[in-house]
Amino acid sequence: MADAAKSVVDLFNSNIVYINIMCNLSVDCDCCSVAEDPCMKDIGILSSLDPVAIDRACLDLIYASDDPGKAHFIERVESRRGAHTIEAAEALGIGTTDYELIDIDR
Repeated sequence: MADAAKSVVDLFNSNIVYINIMCNLSVDCDCCSVAEDPCMKDIGILSSLDPVAIDRACLDLIYASDDPGKAHFIERVESRRGAHTIEAAEALGIGTTDYELIDIDR
């Protein structure tokens, strides 16, 4: 997945912005034809010029959440080594896991 992401990043060079909408969080990918029902409450919308940073921030927000549904979500991520894709993307030079969250609406 990181290799495929790198090809997109390379194609668009720096002419891209990344937006992650953390709403209706389900353990299944949006691409599943029959995804599980959401297991976590909405967290928010994140944007970044760095795809690695935004994905790391999303995962960190899930871990930091007090939502009881996070246990199921985290089990799914960890059982499939989901963070590995973020680490691999950083190793490929796509971005960095260092980030600063700026809350603009609370």
